[in-house]
Amino acid sequence: MDIDRFKHQHVDILERIDALRQLVRSGIETNAHMIAQQIHGLGTVVKLHLAIEDRILYPAVRQSEDARIASMGDTYQEEMKGIANAYIRFTTKWSNAARVAAEPETFRAEANSVLKTVYQRMQRENREFYPAIEQM
Repeated sequence: MDIDRFKHQHVDILERIDALRQLVRSGIETNAHMIAQQIHGLGTVVKLHLAIEDRILYPAVRQSEDARIASMGDTYQEEMKGIANAYIRFTTKWSNAARVAAEPETFRAEANSVLKTVYQRMQRENREFYPAIEQM
């Protein structure tokens, strides 16, 4: 199965997370508007990625003749539900520049938590899941 599209989306998402980190390091209150815009844009890309995984990737993996890979796909999809829900709540809450500026430390704490989880998940997919799929 060709998963280059998914890999490219991971690169895009990771680059956007890095850009967001740079804005935060430069000052949350000062960059609140740009931070909110970055979160909105990142949210759009992540939601698209998740939708494509749900419609294309996971169903294809579930049909694998390799029971280990099919099971892995089920596990990854199930785990992603909690991560996706937390991420969507995060983007809904923090796509508002006024809120980012008014609650910079709350934003920082939530961003660190949610984005770390997303980052770790993508790294795990890149290291374990995608190579397994490519061997199908």
